[in-house]
Amino acid sequence: MEKISPRILLLNMAAGLSVASLLLPESVAYSAIAGVPPIHALVATLIGLCLYPWVGSSRFAVMAPTSSAAAIFASIAAQGGPGMGYALAGFTGLAFLAAAVLRAGFLGSFVSQPVMRGFTLGLSITIVIKQLPHLLGVSVSGTTVGPILAQLWAQHPEWQGLSMGISAVSLLLWLSLFHGLKRWKVIPVSFVVLALAWAGSSHWDWGGQGVALVGRIELSGLSFSLPELSRNEWLRAAELAPALLMLVFAESWGAVRTLAARSGDTLDANRELLALGVGNLVSGLVQGLPVGASMSASMANQSTGVAGRWTGLATALALAVLLLEASHFLALLPKAALAAVVVGILSDHLNPMPLIRSLRWGRDAWIAVVAAVGVLVFGVQFGMLLAVLMSLLVALKQFSKPDVAILGHLLGTHDYLDSASHPEVVVPKNLLIVRPEQPLFFANVEQVLKWVGDRALRLKVATVVMSLEESNNLDVTSVNLLAEFKQFLDKNQITLLLARIKDAPREALFYQTQAAHLGTAPACYWSVSDAVAAAAAATGKTV
Repeated sequence: MEKISPRILLLNMAAGLSVASLLLPESVAYSAIAGVPPIHALVATLIGLCLYPWVGSSRFAVMAPTSSAAAIFASIAAQGGPGMGYALAGFTGLAFLAAAVLRAGFLGSFVSQPVMRGFTLGLSITIVIKQLPHLLGVSVSGTTVGPILAQLWAQHPEWQGLSMGISAVSLLLWLSLFHGLKRWKVIPVSFVVLALAWAGSSHWDWGGQGVALVGRIELSGLSFSLPELSRNEWLRAAELAPALLMLVFAESWGAVRTLAARSGDTLDANRELLALGVGNLVSGLVQGLPVGASMSASMANQSTGVAGRWTGLATALALAVLLLEASHFLALLPKAALAAVVVGILSDHLNPMPLIRSLRWGRDAWIAVVAAVGVLVFGVQFGMLLAVLMSLLVALKQFSKPDVAILGHLLGTHDYLDSASHPEVVVPKNLLIVRPEQPLFFANVEQVLKWVGDRALRLKVATVVMSLEESNNLDVTSVNLLAEFKQFLDKNQITLLLARIKDAPREALFYQTQAAHLGTAPACYWSVSDAVAAAAAATGKTV
């Protein structure tokens, strides 16, 4: 934590009030998404604000409930009540702490951008559909997209005109202010819209005319204890924790990384894991929602121009004061206006153009559509698991492909380059020089060696030179299969030479070959040029 002066204190208090005025309505909105009283989102927000400055590595990140975490909370709470959601937050916190101890900050990269884009689009559409009953002034019992839409259509004669009018005006006002005041990002658009809605409700008594109101926030009812759940409910919450960890960390890491890139800051992924672990564990223990780095609040924090982590503590203080002194404000707030603000906040995520542009590019963009459809058709919980699983499968598929380059000699140098990319190189006739383009490991080594062996037999070469510069290490499967591959080539009168193999895999190869009695290890050379020279000397032929 940086040293603070009176001037910095005043600046942080002003910035904290601005960010708190955004977080207050957002927290109430996310509690509506989660299906719990607002206090459960607000206490999670206060916990995140107070803990992150001491543990996290970003100057601007604000740790609070997010729309995706709230939606996942609602999904599991629909199965066993809010207690399962609090248990999920606690288990996710423990999983984050374990990941921090294991220094597993690389985990965020295993959820690909197309998957996150598709999941975010599907999740945003789902949340908007779940706000439709509030926007239309009716109640439904459905929890997934299909039943909600079906029940809304069946109740269309009961749609309330006043609630619909409040929703429309609030949403149009939010969009107008948000896009019209971009130069003054410090102005809390959500707070302004909800303040106007509160003024209208208190003046015209909308609650007496049938408009649903948020009601008074009870500050009691929280307890520092474990939820009362059955054994199966505990197990179900624990099963979902790793998937929620992947999603929250990918979303949070993406947010803090974006802010750091704008300001030239450096981050520590493992400290972010620790911060998320402590925040979610404590939040779960006090019956709060899961927390992550809130993109909207973090961007608002950065836009204040106050470069310091004290803003988080100042925001917590300002939020506590607002909560204690402005409970009457929230009691008269129309749920229709709150739902309109939620839709406004999510409006940027409803744009399908980034997904469409990525589809035109091709590659792995199709999984974005699968992730979005999975969320819409099967629900947020299954969509979350599907998104994480698809990211891992795509990564494994990419690594397991037998992507092997055939190398040729660049005349006048000692360099050997990929012949497919450099047609000017000379590919020798009497030996095969190859380079696996990914590290060899248990999932791809068999396919790579089969491809090389088939090519060597078809070309009838006397020597195979394999450059292993991409493999920093070799697992037991790779070592054993390399030794067996050498025996296979020996039987076909083909010599295997390894080039550019690093010390660790070289030692593992020699040790495992002797320990498993797999014959002699292949000869190893520091460069492809040395291996080619050795092959020429052994065969007596010029390469």
